This record gives sequence, C-alpha cells and structure tokens, in this order.
Amino acid sequence: MRKIIKTRGSFPNDDAALKLLYLAIKNAGLRWRRGVEWTAAMGQFAIQFGSRFPGSAR
Repeated sequence: MRKIIKTRGSFPNDDAALKLLYLAIKNAGLRWRRGVEWTAAMGQFAIQFGSRFPGSAR
C-alpha cells in the first residue's frame, strides 16, 4: 500500500486515494496464491463505496 501511495505523490481529495487503494487490493487479490479472509475488508468497502462495490446488496 505504501508503495502505491508514495509513487503517486499527491491526490486531489481523499476519495481519490481510497479508490486507488481499493483497486490495488482488488488487483493484488487476483495474484495471491493463498486464500485471504476478506470478510472484514469487504464489509468496510461496502460501507465506503455503497452500490458501486460488487459485493454490496445496497
């Protein structure tokens, strides 16, 4: 996460940084070989991103 934020430099607002982190986690999850417990993170993303988050029922 630190590498992604550091290479970008600055963000116009907090939502831009959150979006970049969300996309980085989503893309990293595809390359990981062992299973990851995403329940807590998915819940927080569903709250943050609402209907835009694919796992959300809102």
